[in-house]
Amino acid sequence: MTAVGASTNAGRALEIAIAAQLACLLEVGAPKPGNVSPAHDFADLRYEDFLASAIAFGTALSGAATRSIGETVRLAIEASAQHTRSNTNLGIVLLISPLTRAALAAEPSGPIPPDTLRHALRRVLAATTVDDARDVYAAIRRAAPGGLGRADQQDVADEPTMTLLEVMRLAADRDGVAREYATAFEATFEKGAPTLARARRDGLPWNDAIVETFLAILAAAPDTHIVRRGGTALATDVSRRAGKVLAAGGVRSESGRIALRDMHRALQDPSHLTNPGTSADITAAAIFVVLLSSDRLKT
Repeated sequence: MTAVGASTNAGRALEIAIAAQLACLLEVGAPKPGNVSPAHDFADLRYEDFLASAIAFGTALSGAATRSIGETVRLAIEASAQHTRSNTNLGIVLLISPLTRAALAAEPSGPIPPDTLRHALRRVLAATTVDDARDVYAAIRRAAPGGLGRADQQDVADEPTMTLLEVMRLAADRDGVAREYATAFEATFEKGAPTLARARRDGLPWNDAIVETFLAILAAAPDTHIVRRGGTALATDVSRRAGKVLAAGGVRSESGRIALRDMHRALQDPSHLTNPGTSADITAAAIFVVLLSSDRLKT
């Protein structure tokens, strides 16, 4: 590779890594009910922790072109752990790492249409290895997410013997991030990104557009983070509430905003059993897809 070619590739990798960091910053900055935001911290997790982790994992993402997905995930979580007190971005890192790799493979420059990105993503996921799974398992153990439990096959406490895509397929029925791997990011590309792009075309500012996207993702399927911590019935109830907020107009009407505020108050559980964290992670991935498809970040 020539010096010019290497410089161009490095510049593209940095551009995509910055878009990923922006996606994380935009996601946590939006006041999504049940999640940390600038005006709402958890006792053990603050808005500033999410800012720190979004910045910290940029270096790992910028090297995604020359590293495996698993190594990128592990390095990103290790970098985040140096600056935060607890798990802030495991789900986001698991989603954005393969998207970053796919983006680097899809287009050498300029915007990346979602269909093109998803096509590249399918190839990236299909090429994952047992080593990728081993690195991801190490990252999960390092992040130590709450409510993980035990699995009958390929448990994260053990060493994997299957590829990353294969172990994600095994977990797809109980984990929303794993389900994204198993479906080539169905919720991200078929629900999240189209909802966000439409909201932005309609003139909604980023915060409102992101909240609308989050509600659409949450209303479409019970959040598996809530399922693990509080059970299926609770998760289903939270998803129904998100659907009712959207039916009332969501961020686009006064009645919808009242319903949104009511939802936010209802989800302020001290133990965070009603934290729709997986839906927030998928929202971040959707933001990333939309940013990659744009020629510039429009505020």
